[in-house]
Amino acid sequence: QVRLVESGGGLVQPGGSLRLSCAHSGSSFSIVVMGWYRQAPGKQRDLVATITPGGSAKYADFVKGRFTISRDNTKNTVYLQMNNLNPEDTAVYYCNARAAPGFDDWGQGTQVTVSS
Repeated sequence: QVRLVESGGGLVQPGGSLRLSCAHSGSSFSIVVMGWYRQAPGKQRDLVATITPGGSAKYADFVKGRFTISRDNTKNTVYLQMNNLNPEDTAVYYCNARAAPGFDDWGQGTQVTVSS
């Protein structure tokens, strides 16, 4: 069973930055697609960004140019650098590991609140 542990969330003012981290406990990290999702209260969980084992990244339109996903295969960790945050980015952010379609592992989530 893979365990994913997120960290780095918190309260930040509009225009500020945060970096989320997600540590993957298993031995398969280097061969799985990693992703970040987010869920605001009363809304569905949305894809934020994904990154392949080789480092190819994709982003949701609403974060392009502001967020950067990266991974360190030597540390079994994926990161999400979030810049120029706005109140609409407030949500619980979840780390995802996908070994294959339908084979997902999730972290417990970390709260990001953007407010003045």
